[in-house]
Amino acid sequence: MLDLPPAKCPETSEREAAPPSSFDLRKEAEAAGITETLQKLDEELIGLAPVKSRVRQIASLLLIERIRQQAGLVTSPPTLHMSFTGNPGTGKTTVALRMAKILHGLGFVRRGQVISVTRDDLVGQYIGHTAPKTKEILKKAMGGVLFIDEAYYLYRPDNERDYGQEAIEILLQVMENQREDLVVILAGYGERMTSFFASNPGFRSRIAHHIDFPDYSEQELLLIAELMLRERSYCFSAAGREAFVKYIALRRTQPFFSNARSIRNALDRIRLRQADRLVSDLDRLLDVADLETIDAADVLASRVFGDGAVSADQRASETK
Repeated sequence: MLDLPPAKCPETSEREAAPPSSFDLRKEAEAAGITETLQKLDEELIGLAPVKSRVRQIASLLLIERIRQQAGLVTSPPTLHMSFTGNPGTGKTTVALRMAKILHGLGFVRRGQVISVTRDDLVGQYIGHTAPKTKEILKKAMGGVLFIDEAYYLYRPDNERDYGQEAIEILLQVMENQREDLVVILAGYGERMTSFFASNPGFRSRIAHHIDFPDYSEQELLLIAELMLRERSYCFSAAGREAFVKYIALRRTQPFFSNARSIRNALDRIRLRQADRLVSDLDRLLDVADLETIDAADVLASRVFGDGAVSADQRASETK
């Protein structure tokens, strides 16, 4: 009879590893880049408290979903298509970029890219042109986020020769069948998006998250202006700041106002006037304070304080 040693149990490494029983939420969030991304969102965007709150909720849902997967619990891929509604210049594109980083960090998309398009990128001008255009954009966006600005222009029921419906049908099919590899964000004015969803119920049924972007208050617009100037090593003088407060109050009441976008464009023109003012006296010695200070004269020279008209160039730049 052979004298055999007793059989040994398999080493721990040879057995199937059991899922962890506890998770460090802070560590998981930091590893996925959520903490840094949300912090940057706070730094980049003034105000928008309800938007930031909703983004945090979505990030929390996705983080918990990933932890549930690690714990071996039953999970189902969440529907992540979104609708961003609000006026121009309220931060929709910036939030889309940050959302893409969160999705990528948590592994819900393969790439952290955002492909931003409008109707012209998707809809062709003749029979047989729309499908290849739309499919090419989808191919480029696959694995990331497709951001469709002014999405309601895809649907033009008053034009029987319009090919937007073909693009819509392709989008709906991909949103349903490839939702684990592409997140679609539809964006535009609130009322028009509501009408668009009413006319295209297939889109509404596929959208899980509707986020409304409110207009900025006058105080928030001033903070945005000061942040933009600070990033470019400029600042208002006391009189310049007071003049810009008046500028905001007037400009908000005029047509084609686009929130932060209008503020950015106004500051670009103010910088032009400041440079012109400084260079007008070539015999003057400039110091650093001269170079970085925006004074009241640079602001008050705006036509907003005159006839109140908005130039064609200004109108075009703020409604893109």
